[in-house]
Amino acid sequence: MAVTLHFSKGHGTGNDFILFADPDGSLELTTAQVQVLCDRHFGIGADGVIRAVRSENILPGASSLLDNPGAEWFMDYYNADGSIAEMCGNGIRVYAEFLTRSGLAELQHGEILPIGTRAGVRDVQRSELGYQVDMGTWWTADDEPLVTARSFKVARPGLSIDVGNPHVVVALSDDAELDALDLNYVPVIEPEPAGGANVEFVVPGVPLVRDGVGHIRMRVHERGVGETMSCGTGTVAAALAIRHWAGDRAPDEWRVEVPGGEVLVRMFEAEDGEHLSLSGPAELVFDGEISLA
Repeated sequence: MAVTLHFSKGHGTGNDFILFADPDGSLELTTAQVQVLCDRHFGIGADGVIRAVRSENILPGASSLLDNPGAEWFMDYYNADGSIAEMCGNGIRVYAEFLTRSGLAELQHGEILPIGTRAGVRDVQRSELGYQVDMGTWWTADDEPLVTARSFKVARPGLSIDVGNPHVVVALSDDAELDALDLNYVPVIEPEPAGGANVEFVVPGVPLVRDGVGHIRMRVHERGVGETMSCGTGTVAAALAIRHWAGDRAPDEWRVEVPGGEVLVRMFEAEDGEHLSLSGPAELVFDGEISLA
């Protein structure tokens, strides 16, 4: 039987999503349905699908409510290939815009909206750039991965960073090398992470630091999607990697330029260790409905 899906289309710096409300958790899409929705030729087209479901009505939401009873809403996120992702830094800003625009939640300036994700509860606030997300803590892996991209003559060393989902960051020499990357092909990571990883290719700005703020450019290949115009968690991982390579005097605030725009990443201390915040725009561009088999 066909199902009519009422949806909104939104993006954060070009990283685009299909969002729909399913408060009671009764409409769980199949892998094939997600793939059809995200297909840019035969569907709506998007990098992923976000289902707005109350935390009490989805199994992973139980952990969110234990962590923060105020996390009423859970971000049920799927990559374009139908695979489940732990978190999405751009997606959660667009999700917050969807919740507030739809009247499902309220968020005044100065207030915090806790949102459940598979990577834990994330606190969202309004900011001058749109929305600011506390991305929580982070950690690096002990491995020393090598990354091969189609335009590389030899494999390049990468730095593994987990910010709720896994990333491998690779430094390139200049803008020309970054622009020449062919990310129509999946970069090869050795050793291959068990659950895969997003791969960020980063170039430091010249100069690297201006007025106390670091500047970098980035392109990304997202697992389960391909190259996207932006990746929120990826920009955070890229800023952390460049700060690590730059040394102790590197700043804790970074502007990250991606093909879809620019976001701001900031590192700050909290009770449980160093946290990361991500600030950037979120826009809903149209609403619609589609019939799904």
